[in-house]
Amino acid sequence: MEDTEDRNFVTALARGLDVLRCFRPNEVELSNTEIAARTGLPKPTVSRLTYTLCRLDYLVLVKASGAYRLGPGVLALGYGVLSGLDIAERAAEAMIRLCEGPNTHVTCSLGERHKLDAVCMAVRSSKEAVSLTVRVGARVPMFTSSLGRALICGMNDMELEYLREVVRAEAPETLDEANAQIERARAEFAEYGVTRDFGAWRPEINGIAVPIRSLNGDRIYGLNVGGPGFLLSPDELMEQYAPRMMAAAQELSRQA
Repeated sequence: MEDTEDRNFVTALARGLDVLRCFRPNEVELSNTEIAARTGLPKPTVSRLTYTLCRLDYLVLVKASGAYRLGPGVLALGYGVLSGLDIAERAAEAMIRLCEGPNTHVTCSLGERHKLDAVCMAVRSSKEAVSLTVRVGARVPMFTSSLGRALICGMNDMELEYLREVVRAEAPETLDEANAQIERARAEFAEYGVTRDFGAWRPEINGIAVPIRSLNGDRIYGLNVGGPGFLLSPDELMEQYAPRMMAAAQELSRQA
C-alpha cells in the first residue's frame, strides 16, 4: 500500500514490508513471480527488493529452487516468523533432555545468524531460581559466545568470507580481531567437537555449542547449553554435555 500524498511516507520501505507480508504460515518459499503477483509490483522492482532483503538477512535465497524463504533477520521484528522455522519444534525434545540433567541449572538455546549476532529462535530455560535468563529473539555476539562460534564453525569458506564482508561494513575496526576469533573457534571445534565459552562473552557464564547444518546446506543453526559459572563448570560441560550435544546435532542435521 502506497501513500503518494504523504511526504513522510517512505514508499521503498513500504514495498519491502509488502514483500515480507506475502509469506503465509504454511508457505516456505515464494518466487519473484509469485511475489510480484501478490504485491502488484513490477517484477524488476520485486527482484531489487528481494535482493536487498537477502543482503539484510530478512530473506534467504534457496539455490535449489531459485525462490526465497524468510530469514533470521525477521526474528528481530517479532515471533510470528517462528511458524516457518519448524526446526525449533524438532529440536524441542533434544533441548528438553539436555535441560533435565544432570545439572538442572542448564539453559538450552537454538540460534541462527543475523548480521554480527546469533539470534535465539528457541529457548528451553532452567526452572531453577538461579539460572541463565535468555528469551526468544535475544541476541548474543557471534565472536565471543559459544552459540555464535558454533555458527561460524558451520560455515563454508564462501559463507565465512561473506561474514567478513559484514564485519567490514558494520565494524571495520574489529576485522583483525574477528579473523583471530574465527581461527580460534575453528581450531577449538576441530579439537573438541564443540565450541566453548568459559567467561569470554560474560565472565559469569559458561557454555558450549555445536553447529547444525541442514541436509541441503542452505541453513546453519547453533545449539547451545550454558549456565552460571559457579553452578556449571567447564569440566561438567565437556564431560556430561558435549557428547550428548554432538549426537543431537547429528540427528537434527538429518532433519533440518
